[in-house]
Amino acid sequence: MTRYLTALAAGWVAACASPAFAQEAEVISVASLPLSAEPEKSVFDDNWLALGIGAIYEATYDGSNDYELKPLPMIAGEIGGIRISPRSSGFSVDLLEVDLSDRLELNGGPVIKFRSDRTGKVGDEVVEAAGELDKAVELGAGARLVVKEVFHAYDRISIGADVRKDVAGAHGGMVVTPGISYRTPLSRGTVASLAVRAFYGDGDFTRYYYSVNPEQSAASGLPEYEADGGWFKASAKLSFGYALNGDLERRGFILGTQVGYSRMLGDGAKTPFTDLRGSRNQFKIATGIGYVF
Repeated sequence: MTRYLTALAAGWVAACASPAFAQEAEVISVASLPLSAEPEKSVFDDNWLALGIGAIYEATYDGSNDYELKPLPMIAGEIGGIRISPRSSGFSVDLLEVDLSDRLELNGGPVIKFRSDRTGKVGDEVVEAAGELDKAVELGAGARLVVKEVFHAYDRISIGADVRKDVAGAHGGMVVTPGISYRTPLSRGTVASLAVRAFYGDGDFTRYYYSVNPEQSAASGLPEYEADGGWFKASAKLSFGYALNGDLERRGFILGTQVGYSRMLGDGAKTPFTDLRGSRNQFKIATGIGYVF
């Protein structure tokens, strides 16, 4: 009888809050890949771990038109039934996994994200003159409803959201990121994923990152600006994963690549940091290699 592969989160995530790993990096994910009709043991039947390294070329901060190339580490796995999955500049731990039906699954758990926008060199002397911000550590939870077998037996759609609050005393606010993604295998050794997300920040968040107060205005020459809470960004990302051994269920190396587009919205677009010194439209490309143990 045909079996289904458990989810492999083979992406790159930030392992620390340093500026080198601070920007968002989406996951390249693999899920529900078909096995042969004859039962075989999969690397994902028991505990597993995926480690690797990659690189990402993207804007130096949300709203910037300056770009840089940065290293990007990767970690994912499942140990003792607890799945560790990459998130944008962080990770989540799935403690909840409930099968609602043969085609519906609910999962979720705690989420952590490290945010380092404008905490170091940003490539724009005017923005740098406005002053360096503090690193944020956002803790919260995420939940996702997974719909399996959407167009064929091996694809799936995930709909969910993360809710996080800064606990490091930087912006001190709340961030909500709803999203939807579609994943499908293209072959036994290749998988593709398309993800669309929106980003909402409360008043504390948007004022910290997008306001220009009198002191910042005097130091940088930028006009004063008062931001308020609201939707500040939307993004779309297309990802591909490829097993070098031709079979994503076996131990071995996996190559990944991703292209993404983001559009700044609301105060994220109107702030002088974006409107006068940056761009509402931003692009990114990432690639890397990992090994599944």
